[in-house]
Amino acid sequence: MIGGISGWQLLILLLIVVLVFGTKRLRNIGSDLGSAVKGFRKGMEDEDEAAEPEQIASESPDSDPEEDPAKEKESATPPSGKDV
Repeated sequence: MIGGISGWQLLILLLIVVLVFGTKRLRNIGSDLGSAVKGFRKGMEDEDEAAEPEQIASESPDSDPEEDPAKEKESATPPSGKDV
């Protein structure tokens, strides 16, 4: 099995852990660990959602006049009163 530990040895180890800590404390540890994992996942999702608007803002066409036809038209039209 795992690192040379047989099934019987794992069963004996589990029995010793239950005797030392008790089932109630092990249940509390399990629920606390589950809550911590849920909080971590939620924090990672919130971080991803916060990063998305920054990426969208940096990719907006307003910053590039070549992609915006209105700005391109303004830059192509010479100022009035001057001959080119």
